Amino acid sequence: HVQLVESGGGLVQAGGSLKLSCAASGDTFSTYAMAWFRQAPGKEREFVAHIRVNGNTDYADSVKGRFSISRTRTWNTAYLQMNSLKTEDTAVYYCAAARAGGHGYAYWGQGTQVTVSS
Repeated sequence: HVQLVESGGGLVQAGGSLKLSCAASGDTFSTYAMAWFRQAPGKEREFVAHIRVNGNTDYADSVKGRFSISRTRTWNTAYLQMNSLKTEDTAVYYCAAARAGGHGYAYWGQGTQVTVSS
């Protein structure tokens, strides 16, 4: 049973940094892509970043150059380093996992709140 648990959210001033973690358990994650999504109040959930099995990464235009996704060599923890935070980055951030050959991001964490104050 795959489980994803996010941590590291909190309150930070604009221009500050936070690092989110996503601990995965319940399977061998070397064949999973990992991603971060976010959902701001009153808005739909949106893609933030993902890291493929081969290590390649993609980012939403709104976070390019500010956010960085990575994962441990054991593949079971993913990170999202967030720098130069803006008030518009305020959202609940979700970790997601997609198994190779599966049907998209089928596994989700419970979310962690990130609040950026002006």
